[in-house]
Amino acid sequence: MTALNGVAHVILTAGDFARSTAFWRDLIDHLELKIVLDSEHMLYGVGGRTAIGIRTPSADNVGRRFNQGAPGLHHACFRMRDRAAVDAVHAFLISRTDIHIVHRPQEEPWAPGYYSVLFEDPDGIRIEFNHVPGIGLLVDGQEIGGANAFNDD
Repeated sequence: MTALNGVAHVILTAGDFARSTAFWRDLIDHLELKIVLDSEHMLYGVGGRTAIGIRTPSADNVGRRFNQGAPGLHHACFRMRDRAAVDAVHAFLISRTDIHIVHRPQEEPWAPGYYSVLFEDPDGIRIEFNHVPGIGLLVDGQEIGGANAFNDD
């Protein structure tokens, strides 16, 4: 068995720090994380065995949007305890005008019972919240996806 025990934190760099942290502050609160740093350079919330941080961009990247196809992060996905928690995130998101929902909660081909919502934050960074029942892909003989598992919609 691996010694790996989850993701400690995800740090996102915002192109528009004020706009991004306005959204993330609300989402961090919705997720019931504890904000342990809220400064002019970083917002950082902890809980659920992980942390989410938003930081300021370098001077030459102020105002730039995320490019999902460039080298680096493709998207970040946070695991929820159940489908109802995914639905609750979606309910929070649908009233927002500063983000783009890529897809509402739906089943996906990634693992048996995989259920997720996918959206782009104010800087265009794709964020997913999912739930996979049981042990998902750790079932002996289980493999990822289906025919369209890696399309980029």
